[in-house]
Amino acid sequence: MQQAEDFRAESLTLAAILEDLPEAEFHRPTLFKNWTIDHVLGHLHLFNIAAETSLKGPEVFAKFIDPIVTEMQKGTSILDCQFPWLDGLSGRALFEAWCQGAEACADAFAQVDPKDRVKWVGPDMSALSSITARQMETWAHGQAVFDLLGMQRIDQDRIRNIAHLGTATFGWTFLNRKEEVPSPAPHVELTGPSGAVWHWNAPQKDNVVRGLAVEFAQVVTQTRNIADTTLQVTGDVARHWMEQAQCFAGPPVSPPAKGQRFRAQ
Repeated sequence: MQQAEDFRAESLTLAAILEDLPEAEFHRPTLFKNWTIDHVLGHLHLFNIAAETSLKGPEVFAKFIDPIVTEMQKGTSILDCQFPWLDGLSGRALFEAWCQGAEACADAFAQVDPKDRVKWVGPDMSALSSITARQMETWAHGQAVFDLLGMQRIDQDRIRNIAHLGTATFGWTFLNRKEEVPSPAPHVELTGPSGAVWHWNAPQKDNVVRGLAVEFAQVVTQTRNIADTTLQVTGDVARHWMEQAQCFAGPPVSPPAKGQRFRAQ
């Protein structure tokens, strides 16, 4: 499954900028909710292991995830839920564990049928959707790390997976906020890092999102406000979508304010 290799490549891209990072740097806060690099790696590690565990069947997955879900239902934040599981793992030791876990997760998903159904914290999903979500989270949370370190990520055309997830969750963005889903969905025309042009939904002149695939991915993953991009948005439906787009599961989350997240100089 190519998406498993795309997830592996995304993880290696993030790992490359952390390979020689001093221990103390892992505890610097990012612009994402003041999460540190350590927090980001802990979150990614936990849910990579959860995704790999989901391939072992619903009973095995339930045994792993139920204690975490129980804490979340009590109101414990998703960040605080990871600490008991990590059991003190942090810094370079956590980095090494995350690297190994990401490789194991990629290896596991590379062997399965993309159409296989797996359990998750929310609704069941296909194995293809599950590993694409792992790539999306790695890329999105990785953005906060690249930003903190003042580094420009060199993206590849595997960003198309995240852009596709962003367009596929158009309806979810509205339903999750208990809003009526407008119709039709906007036409989306994006240019990938290689210069390839990708299209989603029926062509429309007055309901369009057009621009760079990387910036579109930043908006749907809420690592950037639409106002901090060069995306061209035409029409009320497209504009309303881009102002609150959310391609990830969970309760409604507001995008960062304009200028709130940026690459350090």
